[in-house]
Amino acid sequence: MSAQNHNGPENGPETGPFSEVGRAPAITDPLSGGSRAPAIEVREVTKSFGDSEVLKGVSLDLLPGRINFIIGRSGEGKSVLLKILTGLYKPDSGSVRYGNIDLAKARPREVDGLRLRMGLLFQEGALFDSLTVGENVVFPLWFHRLAKPAAARKKALGILEELGLAGYGDMGVSLLSTGEKKRVALARALIVDPEVVFFDEPTTGLDPLLSSQVDGLIVHAQKASKATVVVVSHDMAATLSLADRVTLLRQGRVVLSGSPDEFRASRDPEVINFLSGGESP
Repeated sequence: MSAQNHNGPENGPETGPFSEVGRAPAITDPLSGGSRAPAIEVREVTKSFGDSEVLKGVSLDLLPGRINFIIGRSGEGKSVLLKILTGLYKPDSGSVRYGNIDLAKARPREVDGLRLRMGLLFQEGALFDSLTVGENVVFPLWFHRLAKPAAARKKALGILEELGLAGYGDMGVSLLSTGEKKRVALARALIVDPEVVFFDEPTTGLDPLLSSQVDGLIVHAQKASKATVVVVSHDMAATLSLADRVTLLRQGRVVLSGSPDEFRASRDPEVINFLSGGESP
């Protein structure tokens, strides 16, 4: 899989992946210690549905080329925030900046252009049962007419091989195990060489073995493409072992945003309660 358009976090320039369209204030990278422009900058975002206020002034920065977790229990606003980050919802107020493009104010063509630079692994995979594994993976390239059929298939088969699915291209989706479906869904997310890859509750409902496999997929997504990875989750074990930056949401507000070490050292009762599993997700 080609990664020629992406700068790796270790030796690339200290910019975010969307820096060519504008500059955001620098934030500290906990691994390199340097300052980098955030890949995505969220400021004072609110979102309500009728009388229900879901997000109440959310602000956070997502590190470029790193693994970012957004955590919280069910109903705290994680999924709504994910939909805002991917342009599926517009916030009622606030800004969501990719460089100098604000999704809150962007025109439909600008949003579509940004989406071409994103990959999304849906919670249930969302594969098309009527298509083969290979056809599912190349679907984004077909839909957006980004590659000729032969080139698209070659690329898809290459990504599947990287993910341990060599020879699966002509197989039906119904024949796949749960773990294999996750890998196919990741292959589809990666085929557009995304600059940001989103994971929506990737380990929900999985047993420990499958959860461990999915954790490996998250790391693979970041290492293979040098992309910014954003994971929405309530899995604390995965968060503390994989994340470079973590943001905890509680009742539609940010409780803490920082490194796993900052979470472990926090004396905030909300953070301590979440880390200890004081309530069920």
